[in-house]
Amino acid sequence: MKLEELVAQFADNVAAQTEAIWLGDSKTGNKHARKYGDAFDKLRAHGDAGRDALAVLLKQPRMDVHVMAAAHLLRHRTAEARAVLEEAAKGEGMIPFGAQQALKRWDEGTWALDPA
Repeated sequence: MKLEELVAQFADNVAAQTEAIWLGDSKTGNKHARKYGDAFDKLRAHGDAGRDALAVLLKQPRMDVHVMAAAHLLRHRTAEARAVLEEAAKGEGMIPFGAQQALKRWDEGTWALDPA
């Protein structure tokens, strides 16, 4: 599978998870979380080229998508990812809360979405 297809799979499943959560369907949300997690694992298998491919989502208009990409890219693209998360964390609601939590875990040293 091409890197661009994996990036699209990541973005599509983050968006689908958000929609499922808003509908109160955690089972479907968890299914989509596994799918974007699998897409990220496949991107990671390509090393930094895979991570760099995911970085295009940092500018994606959907907040849920760019926040999730930023959370996964904190180690590889720290300054860019942190800026995205800090901006999102200023808001209120589920997605800004997720951004706040990603930053908190990063600052605590417990973040582990993409270990070295």
